[in-house]
Amino acid sequence: MKISKKQWQWIFYDWANSGYGILVITAVLPVYFKAVAQDSGVSAANSTAYWGYANSFGTLIVSLLAPLLGALADYPRSKRRWLNVFTWAGIILTFGLALLPPHLWQLLLWVYIFSVIGYSGGNLFYDSFLTDVADDHQMDLVSSTGYGMGYLGGVLAFIIFLVAQLSHGFGGLLSNYGVARFSFVIAAVWWIIFAWPLLRHGHQRYSVDAVTNPVRDSLHRLRVTFTHIRQYRQVTYFLIAYFFYIDGVDTIFTMATAIGKDLGVDTTMLMLVLLVVQLIAFPFSLLYGWLARWTSTRAAVLTGICVYLFISLYALRLNSLFDFWFLAILIGTSQGGLQALSRSYFGQLVPKESSSEFFGFYNILGKFSAILGPVIVGAVTQWTGKSTIGVASLAILFTIGLIFFLMLPKLEQD
Repeated sequence: MKISKKQWQWIFYDWANSGYGILVITAVLPVYFKAVAQDSGVSAANSTAYWGYANSFGTLIVSLLAPLLGALADYPRSKRRWLNVFTWAGIILTFGLALLPPHLWQLLLWVYIFSVIGYSGGNLFYDSFLTDVADDHQMDLVSSTGYGMGYLGGVLAFIIFLVAQLSHGFGGLLSNYGVARFSFVIAAVWWIIFAWPLLRHGHQRYSVDAVTNPVRDSLHRLRVTFTHIRQYRQVTYFLIAYFFYIDGVDTIFTMATAIGKDLGVDTTMLMLVLLVVQLIAFPFSLLYGWLARWTSTRAAVLTGICVYLFISLYALRLNSLFDFWFLAILIGTSQGGLQALSRSYFGQLVPKESSSEFFGFYNILGKFSAILGPVIVGAVTQWTGKSTIGVASLAILFTIGLIFFLMLPKLEQD
C-alpha cells in the first residue's frame, strides 16, 4: 500500500516533535532538572517526585481544554489553525528552557509545564488529522509509520546531542549544563523544520457545518455528545480501557530517566540506553502495523498491553544495570506500536466529521490518566523510598485497561 504525499506530511510531524519527546521529556531535561534541583539542596527522592507532579499538572491543563479545543477544530479550516497555535507555543517555550539559568529550577519546571501544554495540544490536532489523511483501511499503516518515523527522527536528534555530550561540549565550548541547554535548542529547531509541511499545507477533509459562534456551538455539541455518549458503546469501552493502560505507558515514558538515576545508572549510560530504545522502537512500530494487518488491530493492542503489564511487574526485581537494559528493550518493542494502533483503532471507531471532538475526549482521558500515574509513582516512591515499587504499582492500571479492552470486538476491516 503506497503512502501519499499528504500522508508523509502528516507522518513527518511525528518526526518533528520527536526531538522534544526524547530530549526534553525523556532523556535530558529530567536528568538536568534533578542535577540543578539537587545543587539547590533538593533531595533525590523529592526531585523525582517534583518531576512527576510537574508532568501531572501540565497534562491536567491540557485535559481540561482538550474536548473544547477538539470541538472548535472540527469547523472548516480550523484544525490546521489550532495545530499552528499550540505547536508554535511549544517551540517558543522549548527555546525558553535553553535560556533559563540553572539555579532557577522552580521557574524551569513552570516553563516545562507550559511547553508540555503546547506539545500535547499540538498532538491533539495532529492525531485528529489522521482521519483526514487516511481512510479506515489505511489507518493502521499510516499511524504505525508515523510512530516509527517519529522514533527514527528522535534517534537522529538524539545523536546530535550525544555528539555534544561525548565530545565534552564540542571540546570544551559548552559546559555540562551548556550541553543540556543546547539539546533544548536542537529540539526546538528540529520541531520547526520538520513540522512545517503539515503546518503549512495540512488539509482538513472532514468538518461540521460552519456557524457564527463556534465557541457556543462547540459547547452545545460537547453537551450533546457527552449526554449521548452511551450511544457510542464501543467508543466508551475503548476510552475507559485507554484511560488506564495509556496511563502506565506515559508514566513509564516520563519517569524512566529519573528512575534510572535513582538506581545509580550514570548519565552517559542512560543516554545510550535511550538511544537503543529509540532504535528498537522504529522497526517494532512498523512490525505492530504488520501484526495488525495479519491478525487484527485488537489482537495487536492486546499484545502491547500484556507486554507492559509484564514490564511493570518485572520492575519489582529491578536492581541491576542488566535489569534496566532488559526492561528498556521491552519498552522499545511495544511503546510505539501500542500507541500507534490505539490511535488508529479509535480513528476507525469515531464519526469522521467530528473526529477532533472525539479525539478531544481521547486526549482528555489519555492526559487525565497521565495525571494519575506520575502521582502514584511519586507518592509510592516517597512512601517506600524505592522508585521500583512505584513503577510496579502501575500494574493495576494495565490490568484494568486489559479487562476493558477485552470487551471490545474486532473491527469490521480487520
